[in-house]
Amino acid sequence: MLGNTEAVETVGGPARDGVGALAGTPPIVSISDIHGYLGAGRSALLTLSDHPDYDPVVEAGPDGRLRWAGNDYVLVFNGDLVDRGPDSDGVMTTAARLAAQAGPERVRVTLGNHEMGLLTPDRFGWEQWYSGSQSPAERRAFVDRVRAGHVVAAYRGYRVTYAHAGRPDPYDAGTLNDQLVTAVPGLKAAIGTPEDRDAQLATIEAYPDVFGLGGRTGRGPGAGVAWLDFTHLPRTAPPQVVGHTRHDNPTREGAVVCQNVIRNNVDTDGGEAVLVETPDRLVALGRDGRGGVNDHEFSLPT
Repeated sequence: MLGNTEAVETVGGPARDGVGALAGTPPIVSISDIHGYLGAGRSALLTLSDHPDYDPVVEAGPDGRLRWAGNDYVLVFNGDLVDRGPDSDGVMTTAARLAAQAGPERVRVTLGNHEMGLLTPDRFGWEQWYSGSQSPAERRAFVDRVRAGHVVAAYRGYRVTYAHAGRPDPYDAGTLNDQLVTAVPGLKAAIGTPEDRDAQLATIEAYPDVFGLGGRTGRGPGAGVAWLDFTHLPRTAPPQVVGHTRHDNPTREGAVVCQNVIRNNVDTDGGEAVLVETPDRLVALGRDGRGGVNDHEFSLPT
């Protein structure tokens, strides 16, 4: 899993925060809200292999598991890898394997509200799901991934910023990532102690731009980048790629594109999709009902 106890390689600040720190202009492939549906996530990531205009970002190895294909990409898992579906551990293991193969600066995970459930499980009561059923050792290991910069609040692309739920006003990915890293040592110190629950609640209150729920049940207009509902992102919101709010197809409103499509299509043939960003294009690649791949380019403000 992403929170395993192996030695964790730290990603330095600029590479942690955005693609501009990397050499060249690698395309960014992003996928959100896999939610434990490993097969659908796998199909989405393989859309590049099945489209004539793209080199693969991943490929199936001899054992059938996905591996990094060795091409010049950044892969962003844009939050909510876990819960709801049947194989959250498989999704986390896949993300960790790809990060180990490509280098953690090439595979980024943004904090979704369900990854937040790994950090603050007592706030949500999701014991029936992956995020709420991890052991203290597994929670500490996940915190270590956050502190090492493998899990971030936001990631700057070329023309958009990647965050699980986004923000209505301009924000800096590095500032939010610093807040996240600052928040988690106190959480780790309290794990498994009588202060655990109080530390979780205090952290949510102290860092609302990252952890804020925007109300008792979450998703309200004051929520942070892990929780804000897409309906609260005005047309004046800065250019972003988000997930969190379910759609049938990748959907643009103003300068924000929501890519959360897997759950709405998990019971049908096709529908799973990724986005691919280059310095001058943002394109959705999605499966059709016959297994082929369609593409759609989004226009964004210059």
